[in-house]
Amino acid sequence: MKAYRLNDFTGVSGLVMVDEPMPVPQRGEVLVAVHAASLNFRDIAMMRNEYPVTHRKGLIPLSDAAGQVAAVGEGVDRFKIGDRVMGVFHPTWQGGRMPADVNKHAYGAITDGWLVEYKAVNQQDLVSIPAELSFEEAATLPCAALTAWSALTLGEPVRSGQTVLVQGTRGVALFALQLAKALGARVIATTSSPGKADRLMALGADHVINYVSDLEWGSTAKHWAGGIGVDRVIEVGGPGTMAQSLRAVRPGGEISAIGFLSSKTREIDFFSLFGSGANFRHISVGSREGLEDLSASISMSAIRPAIDRVFEFEDVREAFSYVDCGSHFGKVVVRLPAA
Repeated sequence: MKAYRLNDFTGVSGLVMVDEPMPVPQRGEVLVAVHAASLNFRDIAMMRNEYPVTHRKGLIPLSDAAGQVAAVGEGVDRFKIGDRVMGVFHPTWQGGRMPADVNKHAYGAITDGWLVEYKAVNQQDLVSIPAELSFEEAATLPCAALTAWSALTLGEPVRSGQTVLVQGTRGVALFALQLAKALGARVIATTSSPGKADRLMALGADHVINYVSDLEWGSTAKHWAGGIGVDRVIEVGGPGTMAQSLRAVRPGGEISAIGFLSSKTREIDFFSLFGSGANFRHISVGSREGLEDLSASISMSAIRPAIDRVFEFEDVREAFSYVDCGSHFGKVVVRLPAA
């Protein structure tokens, strides 16, 4: 079978297609014929050697994929041959409180990921695909969609009538927009592009702020939230956006800290942090239980993932370069030959 390995952190040149032996599912394992895999910003950060969590060279990249059960090992009772499945992001987090060693087996960082034609995994590390979704759409759920779901539902869940602020037009932000609307919330979105603003409105955003022309977009978001502030900020920018998020959030509201997309590094003022009265929650994607809940919600609300572009398996380097440019709207997916 074919696979890609990231042999060096030197950019797309480090991605090499290789021949691998076909895995044989052991007791409790399922062999998945991978039909689609999706990229996340973490994959680009690892390619640049800028990922802030331990990561190793020489691994098969990507954490997100969907496919079909091709074979089962002894004792498998959750799935049968032919079932459509997707992998979970954290293979050691089945539900409940996040394990302290949650990153110990991270796909693409510590263990081989999903950019491969066939992969054998424990049956507990798979979830059924919503019947309405294609393999390409399902491959976008394990990281970005579940992260957005966790940011909206963990702790004090977002309720109907509340206001959510989302940043940008990548996977987590767009899933957060769609899911928040399904929960009955109002959504304020930010972007740098008038064209993308129109697409955000088409997805259901109630207000869109251009953060390039409006440098004080946090205050503008607060204004659109009745002058009190938003109830939840889906914070994906990190140091470069946190100051504005603090201005946008209401006292007692929550900032769900997810990513570090912004390349700008700024110190966070303690008094702004303290004075905001906001709650901060670190989001590390979520558990298998969370992915199952998310899948049920997507089915009931008829949400379809926003996919910007699908690349073929032989064009993986182009897919990585495309995501690295940062101009995409939604998710970028790789279709594998098995599809």
